[in-house]
Amino acid sequence: MPQESHDHNFKNVFLDFPREALELFYPQALEQYGELQEITFVRQEPRKHRLADSGLALDMPILFRFARGSLLLWLVEFQEDKEKFSIYKLLRYTTDLMEAHPDAVVIPAVLFTDRKAWRKDVPRQLESKFAGTTFLHFEYVHLKLFALQAKDYYNVNNPVAKILMPKMQYPASERLEVLRHAYQGLFQLASRVHFEKYVDFIDVYAEVQPEEQKALYDDIIEHKETAMLAQYIKDLGRVEGRVEGELTASSRILQRQLNKRFGKSITDFDVQGRLRKATPEQLDLWAERILDAKNVDEVFKDN
Repeated sequence: MPQESHDHNFKNVFLDFPREALELFYPQALEQYGELQEITFVRQEPRKHRLADSGLALDMPILFRFARGSLLLWLVEFQEDKEKFSIYKLLRYTTDLMEAHPDAVVIPAVLFTDRKAWRKDVPRQLESKFAGTTFLHFEYVHLKLFALQAKDYYNVNNPVAKILMPKMQYPASERLEVLRHAYQGLFQLASRVHFEKYVDFIDVYAEVQPEEQKALYDDIIEHKETAMLAQYIKDLGRVEGRVEGELTASSRILQRQLNKRFGKSITDFDVQGRLRKATPEQLDLWAERILDAKNVDEVFKDN
């Protein structure tokens, strides 16, 4: 999975739901600073100390202005592969932001998104002290999705929690229930545009298979409180198992071709959504375009 594609997908969640992300992962900010009044997305690349330095790209610096006039700058870094995480790089990011925004409290936060157990944890803090004097102490908000229990978020009214729930911890026997809660919560808490966007995100990152989609739809139908959701999913044409057996096979072939031709990850939920909703004629057209297209956008142009 290309890291850039993965980061872009997770970054979109925070771009679309900044307040909800803050409420979910750092509620102390609202408790201490009062009502949130303004949100600004700060430029992502910090200044270079020397022109020869390689560029550094921050994953998500967000400036929150609160009622009491205080500022809090929340930096979120997304990591699928913990081996690529560097606390030293994060420290540099943080101090650059502190220098650029001296009136803001900078709270670095790292969201680890891989769904597997860790044999060894990542460094949680840096400290340098001597003879009773502390010269440096640095730590960050450490968020590992797989360490969170999905069932603890069933009744949390936050769309970010619903979107990320399938990346949390749950027994295999409860998988359909977790997915149903994710679908239902997102449907109730987000706009229809965001629902259609992030239901694809859920499917992709939870690796929902066509047969699971059908079972999930059947499960949703059985619950009265999700009747509207069931109809909406049906209207979107997301119910597998119709004439789509052949269509699904064609989609998967096209996904593999995109991966090989452009390195475009199967987990790019925007591409996944296009393929899922495509007609057989569209799939045939895109398959022809792959041969001559210079990039993915040319494959999907005017569609």
